[in-house]
Amino acid sequence: MSIDDQGESDAGSLDSGITSTSELDAVDALKVHRIEPEKPRKHLHVLGAPAGATPVDETPPSELLGRHADESTGDPDTIHDALVAAMRTIYDPEIPVDIYQLGLIYGITVDDTRNVVVRMTLTAPGCPVGASLVGEVARKAADVPGVVHAKVDLVFDPPWTMDKMSDEAKLELGLL
Repeated sequence: MSIDDQGESDAGSLDSGITSTSELDAVDALKVHRIEPEKPRKHLHVLGAPAGATPVDETPPSELLGRHADESTGDPDTIHDALVAAMRTIYDPEIPVDIYQLGLIYGITVDDTRNVVVRMTLTAPGCPVGASLVGEVARKAADVPGVVHAKVDLVFDPPWTMDKMSDEAKLELGLL
């Protein structure tokens, strides 16, 4: 390969060692990426997932009918206590503390007809697991015996701060 007076090579590519036009075309073809629009995907759940469970890639619903609504388990106070116990079984995947102790549950309302509204927030508005946490809260609330309808309201006002954590959670995380 020789270089002329202007510093250009006669083979077409001094740095890559590719000399033929077909090789250059093949390299250029590799540089073109076709981006397809995102299509909804449904992946199979792991073994043991309940029938009718939400596929992994779908956004879980924030409202569900109660799964045990026909079970008359009593008054709203009993259902409220069961809901608090259910919320204590849900953990933020990044923090080893349940969402109730973290202070992400702002309120649980049970009306006389056993409809439930859970008012919650996230540690940050851009939380990558936000949709799955809301879905899990809705599922756990709907699974509580006596609940007719469960709804989750995701709010960011007031914003979550570490002050909302229980002393138990702060102790668990070494903040006390």
